[in-house]
Parts: sequence; C-alpha cells; structure tokens
Amino acid sequence: MTSRDTSNRPVGVIGAGSFGTAIANILAEQSSVILYARTKEKVESLTVSRQSGKQKLHNAIEITGDLREVADKCEVIFPIVPSQNFRAMMREVAAYLKPYHILIHGTKGLDLNIPDGLEINKRNPLSRDQVRTMSEVILEESNVVRVGCLAGPNLASEMAEKQPAASVVASHFDEVIETGQRLLKNDRLLIYGSKDLIGIELCGILKNIIAIGAGAISGLGLGDNAKALLISRGMVEMIYLGNALGGNTKAFIGLAGVGDLVATCSSSLSRNFTVGFRLAKGESLIEIQESMEEVAEGVNTIKIMKVLAENYRIRAPITETLYKILHGKMSVEQANLYLMKFPFRADIDFL
Repeated sequence: MTSRDTSNRPVGVIGAGSFGTAIANILAEQSSVILYARTKEKVESLTVSRQSGKQKLHNAIEITGDLREVADKCEVIFPIVPSQNFRAMMREVAAYLKPYHILIHGTKGLDLNIPDGLEINKRNPLSRDQVRTMSEVILEESNVVRVGCLAGPNLASEMAEKQPAASVVASHFDEVIETGQRLLKNDRLLIYGSKDLIGIELCGILKNIIAIGAGAISGLGLGDNAKALLISRGMVEMIYLGNALGGNTKAFIGLAGVGDLVATCSSSLSRNFTVGFRLAKGESLIEIQESMEEVAEGVNTIKIMKVLAENYRIRAPITETLYKILHGKMSVEQANLYLMKFPFRADIDFL
C-alpha cells in the first residue's frame, strides 16, 4: 500500500465527550483538528461556547456535525464514542471512508454481534465469534485497512489539566503506530507502540471490571491492603479472560494493562471506580447510570465477560461476583465476604 503524506491534513476526532475532547486538544497543539459532535444542539453549543464540559477548546479545533466532512478532509481519524454507539457510527461514516484512511480508536468496550432472532442461552452460548473489539468493528463495517487503538492510564480530566501521562498506540501496521506517536507525543505525553492490537484493546476493556470492584472496596472503607489484593487478583483474572479472547499475556503486564489498571482502580476520576463506590454506598445501578453524563463501560463488559467465562469454563470469581451485585443477587458486603473465602490456590499461575 502506498504511503500518503498526512502531515498537512487536519486530524479528525469523532466524539466530543471528555476523552474525545482531551485528545482533540492534544492533537490541536500540533495539527488542525475537526471535532465531530453527534447532535445539532451539541455542535451549536461547542461552536458558541468553545467549551466541552470543563475543557476549553483549542483555537485549532473546528466543530462539525457532518461525518462526510471529517472523512473528506481528514486521513487520520480518532473515533472515541461509547461502545454501544460505535457500530452505528461506523456504519454511518463507512460510506465516506477510503482504504487510505487511518483510524485509531480510543473506546474501551466490547460490541456484541448477534444475528437477529438468535437467543443466547445454554443451547446457544455466547462465543468469541459474537464478541468484537472496536478495531474488529471498524474492519467489519468499513474498507479501512490501517486500524489502531489508543489505550493506557489516560484519565481525561488529568489530561485536560495537562498533567504528565503516557499511552500506547497499538496496530498491526508500523505506519499507524508512527502516525499516532507523531500526532500525540509532546513534552508531557509519552506514546509507546505495540503490535498486539487485540491484547492492548482487551487491557483497556477488562480493567474496567476490576475498577468497579476497587470502587466498591473504597466505598466500604476497607483500606488499601484490600484494594491491592483485588488489583493483583484482578490482574490474574484479566489475563485469563484476555488470553481466551486472543490477547497476549505480555500486553497485560505493560502500560496499557497494569498501568491503566492501577490508575482506574485508584482514582475517583474513573467512571467505573465511581460506579463501584456508589454501589457500596447503597445506590442502585439504575440510579447511578441515570445520573452519569457518560458511559461506564465496565457495566456492559461485566455482563458480556460473565457469560463468556461460563462458556469457556474460565475461573473469573471477581467478574461473576460483580455480575451478581449489578443484578441485585448479592450485596457489596456479601461479595466481599465471599471473595475473602474464595480458594485462590496460587499467587501467580499464568507464567
């Protein structure tokens, strides 16, 4: 495939949530940026106020509500929308995409690709063939070939405040990694590269499960020892689940794995941590979700991974226990007692 010069073209960002806006502002330090917002009201608000949430928009950012404009003007695009809306967005933008486009997504969630009319049950268990990462959705729904993802300990509010951070751009293509590094790297943001696209995606996805558990521990006031126990056992569980879905163990012990896990399990700025914390304080999942402005991806991930773990007979006690909490079958206090009695036989048993 012939390489095209993308250095003088605007960079596209699809999604004007907190993380999408933070990435757009970082990109705008070196490039002109076209930021897509889904609704007419959002486009008008951003255009007039030049502010998204608490983040002021860089002067080099142009706002649009037209996906065709993003595709026509930008060869490098960062789609950063919730996983539940990702496939619909890709179907809409696919008509305007060409094989020369580069897409580097920043969405840490899973997509269920289940045929209409198929009911998931014991006779028809959920399998890996029906679960997609966002890079797989991009490849399924468009003619784009060069795909990557952005993952790591990247709390949007800290990035917006220009705090130091690091991230990983993963792709099967060196050009995608190099492009992501060139566009994003600056004095306060390190960008590493990885060829394990699926593994890096799964790191960002699965750590959200453990972050909800960490929030619950904090909500119960159980202390840092208990949280460290959950994080370390959670890492083991992530590796088992990630291996089953095609990820490499090496990805999980790097920045996108343990680095992101520590950040999201230790910060009240994490949406998933907040869900767990509020559950421990007695709020219902419905109350929490209705009051949150943005999606906590871990909730949906728990539901998907619990069913997959059962099908593949993977021991995933943290995921299974959190599933029971989310569905009102176990209290947070009961869950803590259960996990403290769970017969973990070895500390590290995946090497």
